[in-house]
Amino acid sequence: MLIPSLTMEDIRPGRAGVRAMALGPDGEMIEDFKIEYKNNSIHVLNAPSPAATACLAIGEDITAMAEKRFNLH
Repeated sequence: MLIPSLTMEDIRPGRAGVRAMALGPDGEMIEDFKIEYKNNSIHVLNAPSPAATACLAIGEDITAMAEKRFNLH
């Protein structure tokens, strides 16, 4: 247990959360989707909100990229 003294009475509902964000070489946050090719792969480097909502559309875009980039049929 990380905090043995913590009890359920100490926990309150809240709307805060943590989300990972990609940073550019200059240290600035990358606010939009970032997808890059490298060798024989496609890398999703950043997929901020609404990534969960848009995941099927993102998948379709990546599929189209892969078909074009790797000559898939």
